[in-house]
Order: sequence, then C-alpha cells, then structure tokens
Amino acid sequence: MASKCFITVIIDKKLHNTKAESVDLHRQNRKVATMNTASSPSSPETALISGTASLAPLIDITAAGMEETNRIIIDRMQSEIDLIPTLAGHLIAAGGKRMRPMLTLAGALLGKAGDDVMLNSAKLAAAVEFIHSATLLHDDVIDESDMRRGNKTASAIWGNEASVLVGDFLFARAFELMVETDQIKVLGRLANAAARITEGEIDQMILAGNPAAPVDDYYRVIRAKTAELFAAAGESGAMVAGADTAVTAAVAAYGMALGTAFQITDDALDYAATTEGMGKSHGDDFKEGKITLPVMLAWQDGNADEQAFWQRCLGEGDIGDDDLDSALSLMNKHDTIARSLDIARSHAITAGQIIADTASGTVADALITAAAFAADRTI
Repeated sequence: MASKCFITVIIDKKLHNTKAESVDLHRQNRKVATMNTASSPSSPETALISGTASLAPLIDITAAGMEETNRIIIDRMQSEIDLIPTLAGHLIAAGGKRMRPMLTLAGALLGKAGDDVMLNSAKLAAAVEFIHSATLLHDDVIDESDMRRGNKTASAIWGNEASVLVGDFLFARAFELMVETDQIKVLGRLANAAARITEGEIDQMILAGNPAAPVDDYYRVIRAKTAELFAAAGESGAMVAGADTAVTAAVAAYGMALGTAFQITDDALDYAATTEGMGKSHGDDFKEGKITLPVMLAWQDGNADEQAFWQRCLGEGDIGDDDLDSALSLMNKHDTIARSLDIARSHAITAGQIIADTASGTVADALITAAAFAADRTI
C-alpha cells in the first residue's frame, strides 16, 4: 500500500486540527456576544445567548478518546486496493466537526466508563464516523454534488461507481468494529440507525419537488437521515459503558433533538451562508430541488403567484439564472431563514434541557454547550 504513509500524514494532521478549528468557529460565532468567563452555562437558554455556544468543551473532554478513535479510523480505512484509502482519505481529511464520534465518547463518559470500556467506545466512535462518511459518499452521488467541505467531492474526482463502492467498504468496516465490541445490543442499535438513515434518504427523494408537503414530512426526513445517527452515537456510548436506562434514554433523546437542530440550521445556512463558509455551493438545495424548512415556510405564507414560482422551480425543475435570487427575495419577505434558525434553536434548547434534567458536571456542561453550537453556528 504505497499510499498509506502519505494518506496517514494528511489525515492525522487534519484530525488533530479539529480543536483549533472549532475554537476559531466559536470566536467567529460570538464576535458580538457579551464576554462571559463562566466555565459552564447556567441553563440551556443561556448557552445560546451568553457566548458559551461552543464545541471546545466537548472537544476537551473527549480529546483522549478521539486520539484513539483517529488511530482506528486511519488503520481501518487501509486496504490492499490503493483507491480505497485514497478516496476515503480525501473525504475524511477534508475535516468536519466530528460531533458524532465525540457524542459516542461523551455518552460513555456520562455512563462513567473506565479505561477498559473507553477502548470499545473509541471503536464505536470510529464506526459512527465510518457510517457518517459512507452516507456522505452516497449522498454526493445521489445529489450529483461537486463540492463537499470546500473540496471537490470524491464522485467528482473518481466517479460515482468508486464512491458508492468505497462507501460500502466503510459501512463494512463500521460493522467489523461494532462486532469487535462484543455488545450485541449496541450492534443492533447502530444497525437500526443505518437502516433508518437509508429510509430517510429515500423519504427525502419522495419529498423532493413537493413544496406543498406538510412540514411534518420534512421533520420525518431529517430525524431519520440526520438526527438518528446523532441519537445512536450518544446512546451506543452510554450503552457500552453500562449506563442505567434513564441516562441511556436521555442521551438518545438529546442526540435526536441536537441532530434536528443541526439539520435545520444546515438547511437555513444553505441559503444564508457563503460558499466559502459552508464548503459547498451557495443554494445547492434549491438547485437540487430539495424541500427544506425555509422553502416550506415560504410556500405556506406565499400568495398564489409565489406558490406557482416554487412549484415551477422545485416541482417541475424549471430553474432560470435569476431564480435563486428570486427565491432568496421571497424567503426574506417572509423571514423564513430567520424563523427556521429560531426553530433550530428551540430544538437545541430542548437538547440541553434533557441533559440538564439528567446529569450535572463537566460532561453535561459540554453537551449543553455543544447543543447550543449546533444551532448557533455560521458554517
């Protein structure tokens, strides 16, 4: 495997830059925030308004576990077929927030896992990241995306067939790692999550082109395709640590609320953020005919002419050069981007409150501020 050393250096550098990048994100998000030197939020609400919406505490408490997780990721993505680590490494080295594997480790810490259990937690965290990476590879093929995390997508470079097959390889590696933990219930939980993610992707294809669909259809999609893995990531960590039922259920509910907030924020930022900030083309969701919350709210509040515009663009796929600007104008008219972000924040507060009602201490505080970050970020 001639490519292993080079790929390992690049990925290792990227994975170890996560903390610095996230702290920088925190600073960008809070430029206008009131300075707050308290070490923990007094409530989930204050985490969103007091300058403590940050991934930094979560990164700090999971740093040791992520070192092991990153080692496992690099080791298990290797293959005698050079294209596999090259293509997988292209996606993984592009970065990302690593929230899902960190939630697995945090779930284990909340369950008071010892050092012996943390090794299994790191394997599960790597499995979760592999599942997530596999879904991204498949998503980019389905969506015909050219950009991901500021780089060319794997499918744009190596083609659709290679991307799908390497995604399948990562799924297989994920299940290998799950089996190695010798925790059949955990295996069942993450396997169920993988099935739910696929259901969510199929559901999203069905929803595409129907701006008049009920908002509940949108929530069903994002809970399956995004929030489910957040929930399973945290829950599996708590399960492998032997946490009691109350803690395990709370971590799962937290992940579901956090993941919902995360996806709504993503969908709003697709129209509000810059291409440089989001790492993908501005307005991609509109061009791909995706039905997201800002669009649904604009449809609901729009008059007949406005609804006809949405139907032409997203229902019939007839999108002109100036239609994205027109879509943004309608969203601004009905304030649907800001309203969507407000809804995301309400889910983030719910996530934080679930943890606040269940646990206290450093791990709980880190989870609360991470939930706030999910809905208060700008990229």
